[in-house]
Amino acid sequence: MQALKLKLRPEITAQSKFSKQMLVFQHLLDEIEKRNIPPHIYQRIAERIEALNVMETGELQKKLFKSQSSIVRLLEKELKLVPKTYYQTLWMVLGMSAFGLPLGVAIGAALGNMAFLAIGLPIGMPIGMAIGMAMDRKAAQEGRQLNVSLSA
Repeated sequence: MQALKLKLRPEITAQSKFSKQMLVFQHLLDEIEKRNIPPHIYQRIAERIEALNVMETGELQKKLFKSQSSIVRLLEKELKLVPKTYYQTLWMVLGMSAFGLPLGVAIGAALGNMAFLAIGLPIGMPIGMAIGMAMDRKAAQEGRQLNVSLSA
């Protein structure tokens, strides 16, 4: 199998935000190579990397994050492999919408003023984060967590 490597681009400065994003992406690819990935999934990832390597730098900046997200979704869907804090980030938003918003509606309805609708959002956020942290911990214990954090 071919190595999953992004093509180095000398025109990108080492201190730029884009350069840091490329390093995080390459770290993700390195972590994927350490795992025993089925050949058909590895090939799909390699095709995405090859498409990125032939792009011009300006176009690459637009497509890099989308490719990273699609690879992470593929790994999560097919193999249940996730990066660090994946579930925490996902459940933070779900907690706000699934727990916080209904709680805010209930508070607003009870007080007769729907202006209190948003008060439930900061209550739902830590609930969702706690659920996500528990799921991240479980993934780490089961060996399904990649040793990479996607925040650049």
